[in-house]
Amino acid sequence: MIRIRFALAAIVGLAASLAHAAGFQRIEVPASGVLPLLKGAVWYPCAEPTSDLKLGPFVLSVTKDCPVTGEKLPLVVISHGRTGSYLGHRDTAEALANAGFVVVAVNHPGDNATDKGRTDDFGVFVERPTDVKRVVDFMLGAWPDAAKIDAGRVGIFGFSRGGYTGLVAIGATLSSSKLRTLCEGVGRPDCDEVRNAPLPKLVHDPRIKAAVIADPFGGLLAADSFSDVRAPVQLWASEHGGDGVSPENVAAIASWLPAKPEFHSVPNSQHFAFLAPCPEDLAKSAPEICADAPGFDRAAFHQQFNADVLAFFRAHLMDAQPH
Repeated sequence: MIRIRFALAAIVGLAASLAHAAGFQRIEVPASGVLPLLKGAVWYPCAEPTSDLKLGPFVLSVTKDCPVTGEKLPLVVISHGRTGSYLGHRDTAEALANAGFVVVAVNHPGDNATDKGRTDDFGVFVERPTDVKRVVDFMLGAWPDAAKIDAGRVGIFGFSRGGYTGLVAIGATLSSSKLRTLCEGVGRPDCDEVRNAPLPKLVHDPRIKAAVIADPFGGLLAADSFSDVRAPVQLWASEHGGDGVSPENVAAIASWLPAKPEFHSVPNSQHFAFLAPCPEDLAKSAPEICADAPGFDRAAFHQQFNADVLAFFRAHLMDAQPH
């Protein structure tokens, strides 16, 4: 059954991708008041052949700065994990762009691979969903090809802390009990603020109509966090977890969502298996995010993973009636 499902999903993905290649361009969402500049990139359908583009240790198969092909294109925002990067899910972004999606990812300020200065501050949990809304505003407004996007077909992909971000973006709220438990015995100023102030108001974005959430950090969420979530969710769990994420908590989130998610548990996987396969140099320098359990083939898994993610977004953003 698994092989048949993968084969069908792969056929769907291949058929959708024949007319496109992945275009690629860097973007900057301008600073606004106290909100900082957001840096990232957009992948999108393009009619020109791809070539290899090297960015740091990564090699992307894209066409840089080519014209956008298509009209009424669906948009997917990617939110990376703790101290991650907008390039962490580059293969998934390419697969979606090849199939006719516009995909945008930015580095969350203070909590990314090149700027870790605020990664342990509670404030980043409040600001991350705001980052997502700002990115959607930019893509539907100031982005030069905004007119090619269908504002009624917006989705989000989030991994780890980005999974938390995606859940909040579609309506999840903080749990006061979880938040205060997390800060017990902690002397940081942000925890002092948590203990002495009401829960902060988080930004949700009702324009987001579907969410793919992979191994979300759920330390600030509880059963009563999800009553306002309406978007369909495809939820992924690693078998072994890691980086503060446990399989039990992901399974609990699956049970707390008001509508049953499309749930996938990945055998023999650890938390970072959802990141794109690592190039050789990065695998040597960062084994903590690149090494997998014996017998687990990350490249093979990502073929299935990307096909399933594509099939979900196609069903809810492409094939569904526009809003």
